[in-house]
Amino acid sequence: MGKICYLECPTGIAGDMCLGALIDCGLPWQYLIDSLGLLGIESEYQLRTEKVIRNGQAATKVYVNLQVEHKHTHDDHHHHHYPARHLPEIENLIKNARLKDRVKEWSLAIFNQLAIAESQVHGIPPEKVHFHEVGATDAIVDIVGTCIGLDWLDIEELYCSAMPTGGGTVKAAHGLLSVPVPAVVKLWETRKVPIYSNGIKKELVTPTGAAIAVTLASGFGDPPAMKLTKMGLGAGSQDFEIPNILRLWLGEKETERRGEKETVRETVTVLETQIDDLNPQAVAYTLEQLIAAGALDVFTQNIGMKKSRSGILLTVICHPTLANTCKTIIFKETTTLGIRERNQQRNILDRQLKSISTKYGTLKVKIASWGTGKEREVINIQPEYEDCAILARKHNIPWREIAQQAIIAWESDR
Repeated sequence: MGKICYLECPTGIAGDMCLGALIDCGLPWQYLIDSLGLLGIESEYQLRTEKVIRNGQAATKVYVNLQVEHKHTHDDHHHHHYPARHLPEIENLIKNARLKDRVKEWSLAIFNQLAIAESQVHGIPPEKVHFHEVGATDAIVDIVGTCIGLDWLDIEELYCSAMPTGGGTVKAAHGLLSVPVPAVVKLWETRKVPIYSNGIKKELVTPTGAAIAVTLASGFGDPPAMKLTKMGLGAGSQDFEIPNILRLWLGEKETERRGEKETVRETVTVLETQIDDLNPQAVAYTLEQLIAAGALDVFTQNIGMKKSRSGILLTVICHPTLANTCKTIIFKETTTLGIRERNQQRNILDRQLKSISTKYGTLKVKIASWGTGKEREVINIQPEYEDCAILARKHNIPWREIAQQAIIAWESDR
């Protein structure tokens, strides 16, 4: 059963609140410490956690304390923090760490979104912005740590509530800024995030918190249908009129009954664009890149376009968390100027791969089924194409014969 979570943000969202909610949901503290240690910057910060009370409710508070670097001169003693990092430095830090692939993918996507927002605010390319908030050590810990926690909880889909705007002003690296700060507003714009005022005139949504939600959330609004298994509470730093707590709802995906059977319902993102001026070889390469990036399916259709031109409709189906990566590939590898995007629900059968021994060799078959236990019913089996092709070439016999032998072997092995 797929895992799903919902971030409820009545008093906003920040990176440390995400970490607190994940710890409260069961993420082992030492696992988080050890995984973050793979970045190689543990000398720059110290983590600690404690249970705190916010308006009568117990929640987990995570503190990311920056370590002060000391420098001595002949006649005085100076304290200063480690310098801010630029986006390329952060990307290299993450790529070179021995983190799980999904943690790297999510972390890089979040920092990229944050960098784009900051660059739009300052009017220069993302790689040229001298980041303070983005390059700060605590932002790296918050973002990568959150991705580590979501991966450990095996989250497949994440949703988020509407966000409170906050108010007042906050002191930042570029001076006194109105709340919500410009980078947060830019991030909200990218996903048309629903916002409202809860009357609290403080900074409630930080750029780091906004970037996490905007990048990873499949949608914003009410909680999705799920079977709730756990509620994690991550505390903010201040006390407000209402509990300053980020609530993480953890559950299992809703299933839909088909007679006496069940299928899993999940959200997928569908990307579409039509192209009439691209070399077919480039199209083929683009499809390869999208599949390699993790798209669930990629296909093209021949279409007639304006001025009677022949073209293709390129369609990509992917998990919502991978949508930005796929859009980047399409813009980079093709001549398109725009991509349509929509989220859809799909019902899927349970699928598993099983190795089967035949007289020609061992290959894998994909088994699709529904139901559980004794009621599990196999709906379809298909030999893996590449496995059959390898054996067909090796023995110089038709691909169809290898595929038939695989099904016969599976039937006799049941």
